Amino acid sequence: MEHKLVTLADQILEQLEKDILSGKYARDEILNEQRISTELSVSRTPVREALKRLEQEHFLEETSHGLKVVGISREDLLDFYAIRIRIEPLAAARAAKAMNDEAIAQVGEALEMQEYYFRKQEEEGTDYSEKIKDYDSRFHQLIYLNCGSNAYMDTLIPIHKKTTKYRKSSLKKTSRARESLKEHRDIYNALKNRDAEMMGELMRKHAANARDNITQTDDM
Repeated sequence: MEHKLVTLADQILEQLEKDILSGKYARDEILNEQRISTELSVSRTPVREALKRLEQEHFLEETSHGLKVVGISREDLLDFYAIRIRIEPLAAARAAKAMNDEAIAQVGEALEMQEYYFRKQEEEGTDYSEKIKDYDSRFHQLIYLNCGSNAYMDTLIPIHKKTTKYRKSSLKKTSRARESLKEHRDIYNALKNRDAEMMGELMRKHAANARDNITQTDDM
């Protein structure tokens, strides 16, 4: 198997993308090569490459003052969920037929880890929303990656990533975290039973519920 070489620019890109999506860099904030190279203690050449790629991916926008963080508007978020509500059920239904036993088991493991950190959060009163969000992402991405459609996968993975900040904020609410886990458990059971129709319908409802909850958060 051919392994892709991960360059320093790739690593910087991944870090900057994570920082933008998490809200570390606010919407309309100006980023430049000197600032990023200083913050990350790297030379400006790989930073320049990473910033150019982020601009191409619409995370940044060129202005007279430098590269501006585009961010996610309420309209963007509603558009993302409109796409998810239509396409994710199709991917889920395909996954119910396409996924092998090993991949299904990995989905189950991601769900169990979500449930584990939710229980710890309730028992300890400690904020594990970052962990819960990470395993929520893994649950969905495993379905996207194994649905048998590159088109669905390439559409859904970037959208799911771009809503990271808002999904985490939503999952901080105990009521939504609990509901989301129940929805994931139902989806997983449909997946194990390879019930494509049920899988698609459950995923549609899950995406709609996530949209309704996220658009009511204070962040929006």
